[in-house]
Amino acid sequence: MTDAPTTTGTLGLLRTFPRSVQLLVLNQYGVNTGFYMLVPYLSMHLTGNLGLSVAITGLVLGVRTLSQQGLFLIGGTAADRLGPHRVIITGCALRSVGFAVFAFGTSIPLLILASILSGLAGALFNPAVRSYIAVAEPDRRADAFAVFNVFAQAGALSGPLIGSALLTVDFRTTAVAAAVVFAALTLAQMRFLPARPVERAETTVLRGWGAVLANRQFVRFTLAMLGMFALQTQMYLIYPVLAQRITAWVGAVAVLLLSTTIFSLLFQVPITRWLGSRTSRGTAITGGLSLMGIAFVVLLPVLWFEPAENPGQVALALLPLVVSALILETGIMVAQPFVMELIPAYGDSRISGTLFGMFYLVSGVAAAGGNALIGYGIELGNGWPGALVCVTLAAGSAGAVWLLHRRNLLAEPAGASA
Repeated sequence: MTDAPTTTGTLGLLRTFPRSVQLLVLNQYGVNTGFYMLVPYLSMHLTGNLGLSVAITGLVLGVRTLSQQGLFLIGGTAADRLGPHRVIITGCALRSVGFAVFAFGTSIPLLILASILSGLAGALFNPAVRSYIAVAEPDRRADAFAVFNVFAQAGALSGPLIGSALLTVDFRTTAVAAAVVFAALTLAQMRFLPARPVERAETTVLRGWGAVLANRQFVRFTLAMLGMFALQTQMYLIYPVLAQRITAWVGAVAVLLLSTTIFSLLFQVPITRWLGSRTSRGTAITGGLSLMGIAFVVLLPVLWFEPAENPGQVALALLPLVVSALILETGIMVAQPFVMELIPAYGDSRISGTLFGMFYLVSGVAAAGGNALIGYGIELGNGWPGALVCVTLAAGSAGAVWLLHRRNLLAEPAGASA
């Protein structure tokens, strides 16, 4: 393992990275702030202010998700061939336009256009940002992605707060403000983010994709990690559903999300740095996935709780739910930075964007299917089949990663000794 400079906390560690990485970390805070200012309130705007049916609202929101998840590979490949600098800037600019269309568009075609632009934007800058960081800081990728996650979480926390405050004026004000955030990020990166040299591609795009799919080590790792992304999304599926089931208090979901976000802000960097110097990547990722599975075991008693009414009952009912959510968040914090570190290690810097794009494309499709299966399981009986699916996914991924680790089939991260 490499010896990183001694720092005092997240900000101290951030200052040790190149200026380009610092800018992209701060950019991610802005990206998540702008995104969560608008998107959580979009369905209320469509059904309430515009009077659209739930079916049409689902179509508009689904188009955004499909545009992003389905085009991750395009964004990653574009980053490799055009340079991540250009792709990041283009993505932020497109999201600014998309959010502006949400602000003023009232017809279904305009709303679908806004969804496509917003989703395409995410498909462009998400893999491009990660590719840029992976190449700019090859020897300390796990630390860089840990700090990156902290600022992403901070943006996910501040965005809804700002958005809810702006909604007291109206939705248009909120959407315009979110569009302005992305416009400012676009200008900042045009001015301050250095362009990285791009080597001329020696193959066609399709041949490049084929070469990535022919990389058996990368394919094995991608398939082994499918459970992680399906389980990550349960913070926005199972936990809100159960919180509303066991208590009528509207603040229950906010307590869950606030608890996990603050926990991540405080402990993400210390956990990553401690594990990075003491254990192998395979062991860390396996441990993180195992914790994610344990979280849903802890969740099981909640499924049999009766709805709580008075404050004391609400507190008792929420306690195991919060504990479970914190265990799940801990598992994510343990595994995710090392997963991000290993993805580009399956190739050289010329295809890092394609590797991230392919990984996120496959993971997104799997997460969508997993969510459908888990959601169906939560609706059966008191919901234990859904929790059982989560435990099974975690155990399957943990076992697969451990097997790859034991057989020395995981990539060796840059800067690490054998």
